[in-house]
Amino acid sequence: MTDLRKLNIDGTEYEVPADYTLMQACEEYGGAEIPRFCYHERLSVAGNCRMCLVEWVGAPKPQASCALQVKDMRPNRDGTPANIRTNTEVVKKAREGVMEFLLINHPLDCPICDQGGECDLQDQAMGYGRDATRFEENKRAVDDKHMGPLVNTVMTRCIQCTRCVRFITEVAGVQEIGLVNRGENAEITTYLEKSLTSEMSGNVIDLCPVGALTSKPYAFNARPWELDKVDSIDVMDAVGCNIRVDSRRDAVLRILPVTNDDVNEEWISDKTRFVWDGLARQRLDRPFIRKDGKLQPANWDEALAVVAEKLSADPSRIAAIAGDLCDAESMKALKDLMDSLGVRNIDCRQDGSLIGEGPRQSYLFNTTISGIEDADAILLIGTNPRHEAPLINTRIRKTWIDGNLEIGLIGEAADLTYTVDHVGTSAADVATFAKSKSGFAKTFKAAKNPVIIVGAAALRGEAGLALLEAIGQLAKSVNLVRDDFNGFNVLHSAASRVGGLDMGFIPGEGGLATDAILDAAQQGAIETVYLMGADELDTSKLKDAFVIYQGHHGDNGAHVADVILPGAAYTEKSGLYVNMEGRVQLSSRAVAPKGEAKEDWAIIRALSAKMNRVLPYDSLEALRVKLMDDCPSFLSIDSAPSLEAFDPTTLGKAGELSTDMLKNPIADFYMTNPIARASNVMAECSAVIAGLNPELNEAAE
Repeated sequence: MTDLRKLNIDGTEYEVPADYTLMQACEEYGGAEIPRFCYHERLSVAGNCRMCLVEWVGAPKPQASCALQVKDMRPNRDGTPANIRTNTEVVKKAREGVMEFLLINHPLDCPICDQGGECDLQDQAMGYGRDATRFEENKRAVDDKHMGPLVNTVMTRCIQCTRCVRFITEVAGVQEIGLVNRGENAEITTYLEKSLTSEMSGNVIDLCPVGALTSKPYAFNARPWELDKVDSIDVMDAVGCNIRVDSRRDAVLRILPVTNDDVNEEWISDKTRFVWDGLARQRLDRPFIRKDGKLQPANWDEALAVVAEKLSADPSRIAAIAGDLCDAESMKALKDLMDSLGVRNIDCRQDGSLIGEGPRQSYLFNTTISGIEDADAILLIGTNPRHEAPLINTRIRKTWIDGNLEIGLIGEAADLTYTVDHVGTSAADVATFAKSKSGFAKTFKAAKNPVIIVGAAALRGEAGLALLEAIGQLAKSVNLVRDDFNGFNVLHSAASRVGGLDMGFIPGEGGLATDAILDAAQQGAIETVYLMGADELDTSKLKDAFVIYQGHHGDNGAHVADVILPGAAYTEKSGLYVNMEGRVQLSSRAVAPKGEAKEDWAIIRALSAKMNRVLPYDSLEALRVKLMDDCPSFLSIDSAPSLEAFDPTTLGKAGELSTDMLKNPIADFYMTNPIARASNVMAECSAVIAGLNPELNEAAE
């Protein structure tokens, strides 16, 4: 039961939870607006800006409401609740004084500051400041700091709120920014003047309440009132982060997070935030046909005619593979077309895994992202969540910091920003762990809510199915899957994967999976391969096949293509994406496709008409109706599936467990898809990390 305390706020008495801060009580119950700079709901309390002062009647001076909890408020001498005032002359004078103090050294450079128009200091100075200053001394100047290719610094503007320090330390989990010196000489800096290396560092830009930390790639591109803003979904990984795409004249200029407590809270990774410049580079903006060994521009009729002819051949010699960035509608359209042609060699698992034929829970992140906070022991198997899903990693770290969470790892060692017991390296060690009765194994088996997180990359091929079977046996032994809790989780890194598995975009009876398709194409058994945004595969095996590539960037798939059908990037179309939890989310179109490019589902619909196999929909809405009729899991938008128990021992297939190390699948966090590889900013980030990591540098060579 919640401990409630009585509090008088601006003349009205309320019952308030005792663990609320005074600021929360005044805002949520009293309806007051409390200004603040240093306070942030997801960071520890610093209490150093003093902007949130309120009057506690009877106290000798105003109180910092962010640092004072309701349970610390003693009643008045007559037993009545403490009186808090948020709008008296005392409060007004105190806030004006604090604002005047903060502006002593702040430069008057709003016209050339990128924070202008969305600056907390600017807004609060108008609302709570004086109309003149009494200080005529020279302003202090501070050297700008080098923080790498993402964060631009103008440290003279800094008010030492320490939000960036607390975020980097507490949420990102790296010791890279700190406050040095004291008094007038205090300043924020990176240690040893090094670049930020955290994959979450860009969030300090949003947190900075002044213009001290701004976006270096976005610098001087636009003012906020010039931008068109559209809420959408990120596709850089399978978390499904909620984002806002800001554009001007059909050019995406920045990407910002949208708060969703169940998914990404209010954070996004640097790849999500800064990949936008890759949307304008190396684009496919017209159809191409390979003639005399060279790709030549063509019109849509010519390209579709060639594709229609090739797809009219023996269906057993045709295959289709969907890539990691595809929306559900385009995959559904391609699947329907291939089904109508009798093609059974289709797959959305371009990494070569064979999961997806069992119950839906066998390939979902069943605990849910927010459900991680209920775990008291986590076993990571063959995954590096810091690179595969940074927002999953921050949620694990949050739980580790706030509670008594213990974490074990079977696989390649890595710095995950929290303490990990490294209990094994291979699939065979899962069986050994299941038999162990000491160390982390003992803790895991005694846990109330144990959680297993296995990386999708560890489940490749037949060896992956054997590992899945061993994990299922372990899950059964510790009662991991119950009616009230499901601790079995597959961590995907491809935005399209769960949606593809939900609709059955996997081989039909007698059909070939991705690895088998590539081998058959190399041997000549598969003559035509339709790649829809599939670039993360061994394209050298497709040299003897006729390759149809439908996508938006001139990447690996386009290099081996015989016909190129230009599609739309994720910011250029409305589409459904299913994240690793099984949560269906709707992305929205922010800008138009480039040149002659079309939305992917529309290309396939036009191709079906060219082949006289017209698909039963001619609008995106009709396609979604068909998708939801055929796949009921798409009916529920923006909600994770309800808990449903299943037998984890039926997940994989019995087989010999490999003794090879379960290596982390991502060697370079910034170069995982065609958009990222086209981005200059991501290339700069990759170069910074390669310079700091000699092993990664050698691997790149």
